[in-house]
Amino acid sequence: MNHNGSIDLAKELIDQAVICGADAIKFQSFKAENMVVKNAPKAEYQKTSVSDNISQFDLISALELKKEDLIFLNNYCKDKIEFICSVFDEASALLLHELDINIIKIPSGEITNFPLLQYLGSLNTKLILSTGMSTMQEIKDALDVLTISGAQKSNISILHCTSEYPAPFDEVNLSAIKSIKNEFDLNVGYSDHTCGTEIPIAAVALGAKIIEKHFTLDREMIGPDHKASADPNELKTMVNAIRNVEQAIGNGIKRPTKSEINNIVVVRKSIVAAKNIKKDDLFSEKNLTTKRPAGGISPMMWSKLIGKKATKSYVMDEFIEF
Repeated sequence: MNHNGSIDLAKELIDQAVICGADAIKFQSFKAENMVVKNAPKAEYQKTSVSDNISQFDLISALELKKEDLIFLNNYCKDKIEFICSVFDEASALLLHELDINIIKIPSGEITNFPLLQYLGSLNTKLILSTGMSTMQEIKDALDVLTISGAQKSNISILHCTSEYPAPFDEVNLSAIKSIKNEFDLNVGYSDHTCGTEIPIAAVALGAKIIEKHFTLDREMIGPDHKASADPNELKTMVNAIRNVEQAIGNGIKRPTKSEINNIVVVRKSIVAAKNIKKDDLFSEKNLTTKRPAGGISPMMWSKLIGKKATKSYVMDEFIEF
């Protein structure tokens, strides 16, 4: 929504998202008249960022993208970045399907919208289901509607989300990412509404495969979402950190890495003579010790050496041999 109804601003957001290294940019497709009744109240976060004289209907209407806008933005993204849309009504879903949009997002507020879920399921396209404000049972119910209507389960991803703008840290509950994964065995991600970048980065470490972050050119701009959004510097920092975390997650197998192998000989120890030892002396705690480097007998063989007779003479710090 941070394009504020301006296609020029939307283009600049796309360009900046590309520079920041994002994989995709998501807009919203809706008809205000199909989305909200004209006397609907604004959310609390909307009241703090938008004039009291503007109704939710007027606010939504000003941010509505026309069919030609969506076509233009989709084409503008070609060969630059993946173009994704959230959808709030069947007419908009049909438009996105006709435009061959590869991925459609179901916003958190639509998780109980049976007619929309049923229609989206029938399109048999890739779907991202956001789960703010929902219970595990509501997620299951929505998935049931989608799959019974024709959606392939493997084409559905789920986003854990806290639908507050900005979201308080103590209400984020990142552990739910693992719970959702265990419950539904689907691709799970995280839609972030916190201030800063540390929470989505942590989400990746906990297994999130998709990160959604609200994005603006300037948090001081007028509009409902700007203050809970990342600016270009923050987005670039977040993307770079996520790429590092993705590399660091690894395969879970605990073993020495390629770079560690080179260090083993340097930092591990061997059993060496603590002082000069004569042939036929008995090895003991008094004449043996452990020192770097590795390459001699491992200190794990200590108990097998103690009490044994030296088969040769040793000078202090010399590797002991069996």
